[in-house]
Amino acid sequence: MAGGPGRPEPASGTKRVGVFGGTFDPPHVGHLIVARDAAETLGLDGVVLVPAARPPHKTSTHATSADLRLAMVNATVADDPILSVLAIELARPGPSYTVDTLRQLKVENPAAELFLLIGADQWRQLGTWKEPEQIGVLATISVMAREGEDPETVDLGLGLTYQRVPVTRLDISSTEVRSRVREGRSIRYLVPRQVEEIIRSNQLYGA
Repeated sequence: MAGGPGRPEPASGTKRVGVFGGTFDPPHVGHLIVARDAAETLGLDGVVLVPAARPPHKTSTHATSADLRLAMVNATVADDPILSVLAIELARPGPSYTVDTLRQLKVENPAAELFLLIGADQWRQLGTWKEPEQIGVLATISVMAREGEDPETVDLGLGLTYQRVPVTRLDISSTEVRSRVREGRSIRYLVPRQVEEIIRSNQLYGA
């Protein structure tokens, strides 16, 4: 796996790898907490954050440039030995499909055991994703759910299985962070300091 700029390659011999995708516009502390919780619960050797170039299921026209989102994600995980960044979806033209990313990771790391880290809301939508059955073949689907969230209530009718990963979910979203910046409110403690500096210096989200 190729690490992001300034990030080392995952250590040789890494076997259990979490794959955590998203637009990360911007990344926030909630992303870090659930990624760390999943790594500890599943006994992962590492978690790779995969910024999406063009998510097929998001219709919003709002989008920060790929370079700036990648810079923010790299800044987010800079001091964490477990978390790293993969920019493969940003380098690939067209919509970012999870199944394509997992296939590429398996080709590059055939010995790795992949764990796809998704939220309960994404699990409910998985039947609309490209080749959902193949996703379940390529990776263990790991649904990160906080107390009170019950993915089992959804039957996708695809024969897919998943494992529930209890995580600490903060009531925070990238949408809220963008809104707070636009309204001139503080985002301190909601995003890492380095991410806030990138937002301010590049006047993102109306800063």
